[in-house]
Amino acid sequence: MTRMNALVLGASGMVGGAICRQLIAEGHTVTGVSRRPLRTDLPIHHVSMDMLDPADCRAKAAELSHITHVFYAGRAPHGEGGNESVEDNLAMLVNAVEAISAAAPGLKHVNLVHGTKYYGNHLGAYKTPAEEDDPRAPVPNFYFDQQDWISALDVPWSWSAVRPPLVFGFTPGKARNLVSVLAAYAAIMKELGRPFSFPGTETAFDCLAECAHSDHLARAIVWMAGAPEAANQAFNITNGDIFRWRYMWQHFAAYFGMEAGPPLGISLAETMAEHEPVWDRIVEKHGLAPTPYRDIALWPYADYVFAPTWDIVSDTTKARLAGFHQVLKSEQMFFDLFDQYRAARLVP
Repeated sequence: MTRMNALVLGASGMVGGAICRQLIAEGHTVTGVSRRPLRTDLPIHHVSMDMLDPADCRAKAAELSHITHVFYAGRAPHGEGGNESVEDNLAMLVNAVEAISAAAPGLKHVNLVHGTKYYGNHLGAYKTPAEEDDPRAPVPNFYFDQQDWISALDVPWSWSAVRPPLVFGFTPGKARNLVSVLAAYAAIMKELGRPFSFPGTETAFDCLAECAHSDHLARAIVWMAGAPEAANQAFNITNGDIFRWRYMWQHFAAYFGMEAGPPLGISLAETMAEHEPVWDRIVEKHGLAPTPYRDIALWPYADYVFAPTWDIVSDTTKARLAGFHQVLKSEQMFFDLFDQYRAARLVP
């Protein structure tokens, strides 16, 4: 195994943090770039870099001459449900990578963390299972611009891009995570004496879905960066299975010790805001770590996850043929993550 001197851009995020952990577990050296300080005990050298400022990128890259691999998991600031700026996201990548490439003569690879919005799965029904060479969705998307830019470079290093579906993990204090949203929703419904009902429509309940554990995704990303077979390509990465919320919901209900109710067809953003006092009561009743309601569940995000009335499925054959064979059962992923939140006294 070639030892990497890795730079993770966006190291404070769910995916960026998972990449850091995976790299360290495999014995690599890690430098993390983020707007905020990293909350971790891992041996990560932190660099604060404004990736929208070319001069700051060049100044900070001066101390990164040892970098051999870059993992780009950065995102320009944007509101939940808002359009992500193509211009800003492209500028961030260009500014950072140009500066690092100039400062690090031993650079070997740059990986881009993208997603299945590449195929337009957020817009409506699309071709499934989605394959990496499928036509792009007919709307602006910074994934397209970033990949076009990096693939056109005449440089001695290679690149790769990963396209996961929804990604979940253990992210205390970050409410944009379906795991903590589901656990909080279940706790509130139980406290109110209500069944555990799917918030979306009957149609959404029966559509095919998939996801990726952030740790599983990180393993795939680190594999891409070190595998010659993965150079200069994009890969779909999922847990490896597909499911319907109808049947997964029964397992969730059993885990939380609740009765599963019928689909409600409601907006959690509209109906759950009033239950902050209920959450505060649950925290006190169960002796949980005091977590503000806004930090445990981002209800608009749950509405987004449960809204599609079409199948969301990616073909992962390309990655398997190239050498990445690991899979994970999504049901077990949810249970393991629920257990982590419970062990941390964040949910009852």
